[in-house]
Amino acid sequence: MTRPLLIVGAKGQLGRELTEEAGRQNNAIVPVGREELDITQAAAVLRFVDEAAPRAIINCAAYTAVDKAESESDAAHAINALAPEYLARAAAKHDIPLLHVSTDYVFDGSKSGAYTEDDPVAPLGVYGRTKEEGERRVRDAHSKHIILRTSWVYGFYGNNFLKTMLRLFRERDELRVVADQRGCPTATIDIARALLAAESAAGAGHADWGAYHFAGAGVTTWHGFAQEIVSTAARAGGRAIPVVPIGTKDYPTPAKRPANSELDSARFVTEFGYVSPPWQERTRQVVEALLVPAEAR
Repeated sequence: MTRPLLIVGAKGQLGRELTEEAGRQNNAIVPVGREELDITQAAAVLRFVDEAAPRAIINCAAYTAVDKAESESDAAHAINALAPEYLARAAAKHDIPLLHVSTDYVFDGSKSGAYTEDDPVAPLGVYGRTKEEGERRVRDAHSKHIILRTSWVYGFYGNNFLKTMLRLFRERDELRVVADQRGCPTATIDIARALLAAESAAGAGHADWGAYHFAGAGVTTWHGFAQEIVSTAARAGGRAIPVVPIGTKDYPTPAKRPANSELDSARFVTEFGYVSPPWQERTRQVVEALLVPAEAR
C-alpha cells in the first residue's frame, strides 16, 4: 500500500489547493488542519506522524497576518518558528522528507535584482523574523528538508490580494495601489505543483536538500498586479475603473514590507523541472475562474 503525503495546513489557501492537486495526481494523502492537530504542541505532532506513517510531510501552515503579527508575536512565533521544528523532528524520527513553505519576507528588500538562495537574510518585521527562525529550526532538526520560499501568493481559496482587488473593484469607483514595491505574483496552483514535483524527486532519491526559491514568472508592482486583475475583470463584463499608483508612504501599515520581493527560481527549475507560467497568464485564469457564478462551477 502506498504511504500517504501528510499535508499540514490543509484548510488554508495553499493547503486546499495542494490537497486538491495531490488528489488529481492520484496521491494518497492525509490532509490535516488545526482542528485535527495543534502543530504548536511537540508531543501531539509526534503522535500524529507516528499514526499517519506518511512518506513525506508538506507544511503549508503559517501565521500569515503580517500586520497583526506585530502585536501577536507569540502566536506568530509558535506557528512560524516552533511548529516547523516539531514537524522536522517528527520527519527525522521516521527518516522522511519535510517540505516547508517559507517567504520572501526573510529578506529586507534592499537588493536591486532578484534574490537567490545564497543572499543573506535580513527580515524587517515579526512575520519575517519568525519565518526565518522557522527555516533555521528546520535545518537544525532534520537534514532531509526542502524549504520553498515563495512570494505574493494568490489563488482561488482564502484571503489574498487578488480577491481583495476583485471585491474593491465591485465596491469602488477608483483603486489606489502601492507602486513602489515589486515582486513576483505566485498562484497557489503553481506552488502546489512545485511542491509535488519536489516531493516526487525527493521520494525517488533525486533531490538536493536545502532552500529553494519558487515564484511566478516575471516581476511587477502591486499596482501592476492590480491593473491586470481589474482589466481582466473589466473584459469579462465588469466596468472599467482607474487604478491609481501611490507610494508606500501613502499607505502606512504596522509592518514594514520589503521594497523588492523578486525571487530567482532558476535553481528550483534546474533541480525539479517545474516552471511557473507568466504571472499575467495565471492571474487572468484565476480572475476568470473567480468570476464564474458558484452555481455554474
